[in-house]
Amino acid sequence: MAIKIFIDQGHNPVNPNAGAEAGGFREQDINYEVGVRLAALLNSNPNFEARLSRNSPTEQLGTSTTTSLQARVAAANQWGADFFISLHCNISEILTASGSEAYVYQADSPAYYMGERILEGINYYTGLPNRGVMVRTNLYVLRATSMPAVLVEMGYMSNPIDLNLLVNDPQSFARGIYSGILTYYGLE
Repeated sequence: MAIKIFIDQGHNPVNPNAGAEAGGFREQDINYEVGVRLAALLNSNPNFEARLSRNSPTEQLGTSTTTSLQARVAAANQWGADFFISLHCNISEILTASGSEAYVYQADSPAYYMGERILEGINYYTGLPNRGVMVRTNLYVLRATSMPAVLVEMGYMSNPIDLNLLVNDPQSFARGIYSGILTYYGLE
């Protein structure tokens, strides 16, 4: 039976729940693009079945930030996903901040170990620094999912190097996350 991976492309095309912006690029568009590529990689492997929270670039989830987050979690819970992976991009006032990090609900958990593998994969495919896995109990998508969940901050939109990679090479992020998932399941 296929392992079911729910890929949440963080944020909406427009508010409510639109994401960060930098250099004329929007987080939600980057998240969408990486998610589509990641789903294609997973769905081409008979070991996996992947679903997306947003199936078109203009798909809007919910009518507020709260209902947007609830819709993503509800879709994963109703489908009975084995893992929930939420894609995001970071932003900082410190323009030199660079790299990928992951958030999970608790340490020493399946999500924590998946987060570690994903970050190793992104680092391998993009060369961006691995900033590690951190526990965040206040994030709804980590708290309300009935399966292990990882929120991945793929890179910093405020850093020109990270942003260039996020915009021009989404495939490397998708490959890195895919590689991490394969490693976690012992399939690589």
